[in-house]
Amino acid sequence: MSPTLWLALLGASVIISLTPGAGAVNTMANSIASGWRRAIWGILGQQTALVVHVAIVAAGLGALVAASPVLFEVIRYAGAAYLILLGVRQFLARPTVVEDDGVVAVPLRERAWPMFRRGLLVNLTNPKAIVFFVAFVPQFVRPDLPLLTQYLVLTATVVAVDIVVMWGVFATAARGLARLTAHTSGQRLLNRLFGTLFVIVGVLLAVVH
Repeated sequence: MSPTLWLALLGASVIISLTPGAGAVNTMANSIASGWRRAIWGILGQQTALVVHVAIVAAGLGALVAASPVLFEVIRYAGAAYLILLGVRQFLARPTVVEDDGVVAVPLRERAWPMFRRGLLVNLTNPKAIVFFVAFVPQFVRPDLPLLTQYLVLTATVVAVDIVVMWGVFATAARGLARLTAHTSGQRLLNRLFGTLFVIVGVLLAVVH
């Protein structure tokens, strides 16, 4: 990949990562609930799904998903249902253990694996990501050159950029809201806020074509 083409890939990756979506909402929710550092586990799950999407496109299966309305719809509605389920669970989540004055005594931190798994599923069940990569990847891959090296460079660039944006922008932005979790009222507010955002993203995934 030439330096000019790579710079174009880098710029496109930054713009894509900065576009708010389910991954950004999940990252911010993790950062608030479990802390900025532990939010990385959800981000890594999201990146694993991204690698799978690129692999699917590289194997030619992405074109099949894009060309099969039935398969696309099944995956699309499954992903939407999962996001809505996450939203309802977040909306109804109870505050953590509190003392008599309403201040949180022992904040609960989610374990790494559930955060990783949720991040993986949030991105993996989005068929529009596959269709997007079907259109995106060919712009930066030359079929007359070794494909493996090009796909490795492309994947490494997109993943690295997304980690930086998710952790450095969205997870960091959420730290300003984290102080609200010191009180049960703040926890309820944030749970309802992010629960609603998950539901909105899920509904958009289901109805927007």
